[in-house]
Amino acid sequence: MNIKPFLQPVLEKFAGPRAEPLGPNILAGLTLWGVLVPEGLAYAGMAGMPLQAGLYTLMASLPLYFLFGKSPVLVCAATSAESILMAAIIAPLAGADPARYAVLASLLVLSTGVIFLAAGLFRIGRVTSFLSKPVMTGLIFGLAIYIAVSQLPKILGLARGHGNTLAQLWHLASSLGHINPVTLGVGGLALALIFIFERIAPRLPASLIIMALGISGSRVFDLAGRHGVATVHSFPPGLPGLALPRLGLTDLEALAPAAVGLALVAFSQALGAIESHPGKPGQPVDADRELTALGLANIGSSLFGGLLAGGSMSSTAVNVAAGARSQVSTLVTALMVALTLCFFAPILHGLPEAILGAVVIHAVFRLMKVSEMKRFYALNVNDFALSMIALCGVVLLDILPGLVIAVFASLLRLVIYASNVNIAVLGEVRNDFTIWVDTNLNGNAREIPGLRILRLERPLYFANAAKVHAKITESWQNARDIKAVALMLPANMRLCVTSVDMLRALAAQLRRSSLTLAFIDPAPDVLAILRKAGVIALIGEEHVYRGIEEAVAALGRKIPGDDR
Repeated sequence: MNIKPFLQPVLEKFAGPRAEPLGPNILAGLTLWGVLVPEGLAYAGMAGMPLQAGLYTLMASLPLYFLFGKSPVLVCAATSAESILMAAIIAPLAGADPARYAVLASLLVLSTGVIFLAAGLFRIGRVTSFLSKPVMTGLIFGLAIYIAVSQLPKILGLARGHGNTLAQLWHLASSLGHINPVTLGVGGLALALIFIFERIAPRLPASLIIMALGISGSRVFDLAGRHGVATVHSFPPGLPGLALPRLGLTDLEALAPAAVGLALVAFSQALGAIESHPGKPGQPVDADRELTALGLANIGSSLFGGLLAGGSMSSTAVNVAAGARSQVSTLVTALMVALTLCFFAPILHGLPEAILGAVVIHAVFRLMKVSEMKRFYALNVNDFALSMIALCGVVLLDILPGLVIAVFASLLRLVIYASNVNIAVLGEVRNDFTIWVDTNLNGNAREIPGLRILRLERPLYFANAAKVHAKITESWQNARDIKAVALMLPANMRLCVTSVDMLRALAAQLRRSSLTLAFIDPAPDVLAILRKAGVIALIGEEHVYRGIEEAVAALGRKIPGDDR
């Protein structure tokens, strides 16, 4: 096994001088700690896991991404979308058994990590991010609505409903008479203060401050005992231990498809965060390395009993705004999380769950990108429609059906785009020198009598081969005095079997009509497969030309008064 992909990133961390000052990165790490601790606790609750699982995730994901990741500012942590997806996947399989739930959760995180790692090692890279930006934006918007609605019962002091977003809203509407006014006051005040802090003092860890105030108020006024406010129970202090998830073949088969979907969502978000905050202007994204780093981070998280870790867009934005310039900031955050687990865990006892709900709602509010949806509508109505399909799929159906719809919408968009046929009929424009342009775009372009030169502007493959055949046939049948058709395939570096069979049928059809088929400047691999399939033997080696001028000289009819 080649271990270079593992060792090279680590060696790069400790090679060469360190130009970035430590002070801003340490301050950014402390700020990030104030954001990730309350979010980690909240996301663990969303995923149906013990609260400490959110902090265990950070203990694995932050150091491992520091060692193997490339982005200087990406925060590898649990996110709201992935946490709620975990719960949606595991709950139907685990039933009411908490022990089985924990096992399935670790197995799901491990499976997703292995998928990430395998994709990185096999250099799949950007192929995994085929969810288009509009579809991904719609999916995340829908998830944000779903998550916000799922957190409203915590703020209202009500039991959570079941089903899709509309069913949960109906449950809340029918239970308004049972709202706990104290819980509503705590949650509403916490949510308002978070937004106020964000506006007037964005560098302060608002969530951590409000958590501290909430814990103090809960103990002073005995919110749990006297007012029935749900609060967080204490959890054992200390660092997580290592435990390998029990591997069951049946469970693996049940979780594998969901793990692929989780990996797609997590990696798409990570790429979005990296591209939005590249750290250095113009720095390219090494998708394979990021996949490897995310894979190792999630494998580590599964061993610690943590949640799925991905690229957190909101936390990355906080990291950048706080002044982070290198991954030292996340290492500082990991150290502070370790101190929290060892020494500060008992302090969290009595924290109102309504405050955790407010933290989550604030976090997902930033994922409801109305301005982006407006931009999609202004630029491309089809992309806007696809984003709305993904959004409505999550809201009207459920998370997993919505994810399937989002993937299908992206694939459908890709197939529709790729299967469209765009064939240019080339003609010459002669001034001081000759250029060949699309006759539909330039009225001065002149075709060569007897010769039709066609250029495929998009790749030829199985989905559009029949359309290309029909377009080419229509092109020469509707023209007079055509003796030869010269075909250019600049977008094809290779050909599939369906395309080769179509070209062979086209050559035979033209031959029966006493016309010649020629190829101009085919790629080496394209020419090789055309020879193997017998297409070149059918048209003759002499009808493969290196350029347009050569084809015109051999096939074109002389024009009176032309000095060619």
